[in-house]
Amino acid sequence: MPSPAPGALAGTTSIRTLALVGASAGGKTSLAEALLHRAGMFGAAGSVERGSTVSDHDALERRMGHSLQSSVLHLHHAGTRIHLIDTPGGADFLGQSLPALEAVETAAVVINAATGIEPMAVRMMDQAAARHLDRLVIVNKIDAPGVDLPALLAQIQATFGRECLPVNLPDAGASQVVDCFFNRDGHSDFGSVDAAHRALVEQVVEVDGDLVERYLNDGDVDPRALHAPLEQALREGHLIPVCFVSARSGAGVAELLDIVVQLLPNPQEANPPDFLRGEGAAAEPMHAVPDPAQHVLAHVFKITVDPYVGKMGVFRVHQGTVRQNGLLYVGDGRKPFKVAHLYLLQGKDHVEVAQAVPGDIVAVAKIDELHFDAVLHDAAEDDHIHLAPLDLPVPVHGLAIGPKRHGDEQRLWEILAKLVDEDPCLRVEHVGATNETVVYGLGELHLRVLLERMRETYKFEVQTAPPRIAYRETVTAPAEGHHRHKKQTGGAGQFGEVFLRIEPLPRGGGFEFVDAVKGGTIPGQFIPAVEKGVREVLASGAIAGYPVVDVRVVVHDGKHHSVDSKEIAFVTAGRKAFLTAMREARPIVLEPIVHVEITAPDGAMGDITGDLSARRGLVSGTANGAAGQMIVRGQVPMSELASYQSRLNAMTSGQGRYTIELSHYEAVPPSVQAQLVGEHQVRDDD
Repeated sequence: MPSPAPGALAGTTSIRTLALVGASAGGKTSLAEALLHRAGMFGAAGSVERGSTVSDHDALERRMGHSLQSSVLHLHHAGTRIHLIDTPGGADFLGQSLPALEAVETAAVVINAATGIEPMAVRMMDQAAARHLDRLVIVNKIDAPGVDLPALLAQIQATFGRECLPVNLPDAGASQVVDCFFNRDGHSDFGSVDAAHRALVEQVVEVDGDLVERYLNDGDVDPRALHAPLEQALREGHLIPVCFVSARSGAGVAELLDIVVQLLPNPQEANPPDFLRGEGAAAEPMHAVPDPAQHVLAHVFKITVDPYVGKMGVFRVHQGTVRQNGLLYVGDGRKPFKVAHLYLLQGKDHVEVAQAVPGDIVAVAKIDELHFDAVLHDAAEDDHIHLAPLDLPVPVHGLAIGPKRHGDEQRLWEILAKLVDEDPCLRVEHVGATNETVVYGLGELHLRVLLERMRETYKFEVQTAPPRIAYRETVTAPAEGHHRHKKQTGGAGQFGEVFLRIEPLPRGGGFEFVDAVKGGTIPGQFIPAVEKGVREVLASGAIAGYPVVDVRVVVHDGKHHSVDSKEIAFVTAGRKAFLTAMREARPIVLEPIVHVEITAPDGAMGDITGDLSARRGLVSGTANGAAGQMIVRGQVPMSELASYQSRLNAMTSGQGRYTIELSHYEAVPPSVQAQLVGEHQVRDDD
């Protein structure tokens, strides 16, 4: 059967979707290039080293030599359209690689034969299993010098399970591969093909009792009769095929295309994605039906924002048929948009198509309402359907950012909004306590790439700094304050006198202002001015320049002048009386304490708990996580977590991650307070 033309429509059963996932340097981009070339999509394969690949089309990716964002590709082989997503392998870019799992039936975990199984491969395998995806292991670079492929296969089975079985094996010194699913004859670099063939067949027939009996009676089963049980075994995770390839030499590339077409599921054969109808606890599970005749359900898993093209939403069709010039709603939006153009993607290039059916991955452009994780539909009753949430890591690595040119604040926020649209693991907020704009990412590289994009794509220069810690000031004892403000200028003067006392409130008590003046010594119209002066100190601090909290101020006496008393005089008197009282009330600086939850290999627990103690942290407990992982929970001062991800990476070989959440405020140690007060005095002197 001839392959369809690039823009032609494939039927749902003639569609395959897979995401290439795994660690950096596994060769995912080179493998995608080899598959495209072998399928005849291009005359010559591109090269990562030369910056000529279809996937890594961004100028920054080409300069850095590795993927920074997911890239959507398509090819045709044996009458089948294959949608391929090439994902970045760095942990800082999980916001690009994890959403790709929502768009495919199969997660293809690519392992570098020279470096073996790395943490990112384990993480993506676990995530794919949690999403009930079929899984495939691709061992790339099988012709690298000195690799021990039988030992690597044993490592794969020890890490991911005995259900990882080879469907082909290297042969002739890894210069080619030999099939061992449909073929049982011959030899490979691993030895007999028959042994591998029998292991595969036995694994597949185990899902069907009748087949087991037939296999035991007949001694073998024709693999061509095993399609349905094979798909069941893949759906249930009872079989994870392993195949061998060299993207560089081309060994195994054609065979991998055949595996995708012959063994991997079409959209009707895989586990359906977990949709939910409704919101919150009342949401009910539901499944999309991969039927082109049903009403449309599609999911936006990727957003790109180009300064010239505008916003583009990339989505997977799960149900129904999306047609050019049709109308689609975005979530619970009441106004539909018109699908003026519908595109298949080939890296940065777009191929226009007339329609897309379940299994297709397509894109629409210039629709501002589109956003990451949106569900597109064409029926009013589907406005509260959404996909089960993805377990995305929480961005906690912060960087304070501001424009280099005064007056560019609005443009800064506009650019940041576009970059956050593209990456669900970026977060921006204005921190009122420190008056800073802080962008949060998954690590230093993540934020460095964001700054590079601002410079290169948007030609916008910024200045950065570590985020300021949101310290607070408070008092620990009652005290009195008094100030007389008197100013004579030749004409009308200024006069106001204030007596007040301050008292500590319980932690979290905020601020209370009490008017206890008797006999009109401060006329009522000037009491708000006194409070205004007090609040100026609340905002700017009294000893270290941080906001004052948890204090009660009682104004109980004062004096005024019938001619010279003015609002400004009582603002000044209130401010200075409050400052005087603060300095006598044993003031302290408070620091934010955060709950921290660290997930890391259990072998690193001793280093992590010891390091937390050295950071003035308190471990509150541990728990078992996923296989080989432990979770450490505790509390630690926020100031001690600067660049913590780098430290955690060093202790866990890049496998650790953490989340934080504000817990409470408590007093800093005396040495820290002395340092903060001293720095504030230096700033005041300057």
